[in-house]
Amino acid sequence: MESNGPLAVLPYFSIERKDYKIQTISQGYINDTYVLLQDGDPCYILQRLNAKVLSNIEVMMQNIHYALPYLNDENYHQISLINTVDGKPYLKLSESECWRLMTMVPNSIAFNTIENETLAAEAGRIIGKFHSLLEEAPMDKIKDSIPGFNDLSLRIQQFEEALESATPDRLKNASKAILIAQKTLNELRLYDPWNLPVRICHNDTKLNNILFDKSDKRALCLIDLDTIMKGYFHFDFGDAVRTIVNTVEEDEKDLSKITFNKGLFETFIDGMCMNSEFLTEAEIQYLALGVKIMPFMHGIRALTDYLQGNIYYKVTYENQNLDRSHSLFAFTTKASEHMEYMQEIIAKKFKSAGFI
Repeated sequence: MESNGPLAVLPYFSIERKDYKIQTISQGYINDTYVLLQDGDPCYILQRLNAKVLSNIEVMMQNIHYALPYLNDENYHQISLINTVDGKPYLKLSESECWRLMTMVPNSIAFNTIENETLAAEAGRIIGKFHSLLEEAPMDKIKDSIPGFNDLSLRIQQFEEALESATPDRLKNASKAILIAQKTLNELRLYDPWNLPVRICHNDTKLNNILFDKSDKRALCLIDLDTIMKGYFHFDFGDAVRTIVNTVEEDEKDLSKITFNKGLFETFIDGMCMNSEFLTEAEIQYLALGVKIMPFMHGIRALTDYLQGNIYYKVTYENQNLDRSHSLFAFTTKASEHMEYMQEIIAKKFKSAGFI
């Protein structure tokens, strides 16, 4: 069974039958996202899930279903899944067509980049709150919906396979990025977080996955929960930092604009220290390395996707994934240059907060 678009699937969900209007949201690399409006006011988020990319939607939705009840606090805005009329957390019309409906967070806004230290602090606070709330969630219920998502060894294997299968033109166009990737891989081959506690992580904590209140800019919650899985805290830390201290878009072509804003980094840490009592000293020692690993991980994924013909991420032009990889690798270099500085600031602020 196939639908005729977003409006056609609404009768399958347990919502009031009204004359909803649909507005498309272009942000996002994977799913097709729509806002449902009633009398001009947004009320629900509807998404068509990309079954070609999300290979285990049932497990993914179960992870979200298990996590959401815990993500509820006076300082964290709860998001709820709207069940289908037969009580399921998502709608499956066929193997290639799955939909979900969620409550809308009112008066909220997301940012792709920021230069405001208050927003940076709020981002740190809400990521810490996300993790502290999920401390109570049942770890055994959370499964790998995307096996090896942040597994560097897997990303290396996929990259090397892409090098073998890529067309000569793509290899030529990407030659500079390939050399950078191979050099950085040699630097990271000894990375091994085996001694760190495994946590329930968001695994995609880039800035635009945080919702802020439009009025006072207070962080409300994290969105895009498809990657909720087990992982390490420094993944979420590094992913957030790369999009907060670098104040340009992820696919910025002018690499001279790639920045590491120290003021934003320090206020982000200040915010995180408000909700970081769960972290171990070993995890805190790994935080700075996460700021190098995560942009590199995203960069090598984008480069691999380019070499494979842009089959994973949405692109608006042919070389967008290649541009993403150049930009992400440039920030990886910035992170390497600021490693001692980050370790010093992290130690100072976490010690002051009483965590080490």
